Amino acid sequence: MADLKEIAEQLVNLSVKEVSELATIMEEEYGIKPAAAAVAVAGPAAGGDAGAEAEQTEFDVVLTSGGAAKLKVVKEVKNLLGLGLKEAKELVDGAPSTIKEKIAKEEAESIKSALEEAGASVELK
Repeated sequence: MADLKEIAEQLVNLSVKEVSELATIMEEEYGIKPAAAAVAVAGPAAGGDAGAEAEQTEFDVVLTSGGAAKLKVVKEVKNLLGLGLKEAKELVDGAPSTIKEKIAKEEAESIKSALEEAGASVELK
């Protein structure tokens, strides 16, 4: 039997791109929808109320503008979130819009940098 603790540790350490690829594989090969996979990969929320006052542990990624290269941004949103082209376009066209909510700082910064490289304006809240 597989070492479940080792599998859990590997899931927690996945990058955003790897999580997206995993969601695609799970849907195509096993029929598991990405929303269910994202919840499984997200894991438990970190910290309590006292810790939240000292340092923010959960961040929201907010797309403030699609920028001049909107097509690149739509493609990046599609890849990062595992959405269809139409849904990704609606998110970008509807800016400002929240891309992801209550995620870890590393994941939020990774998404922010990927979207900024594509030409978008992004805020972390």
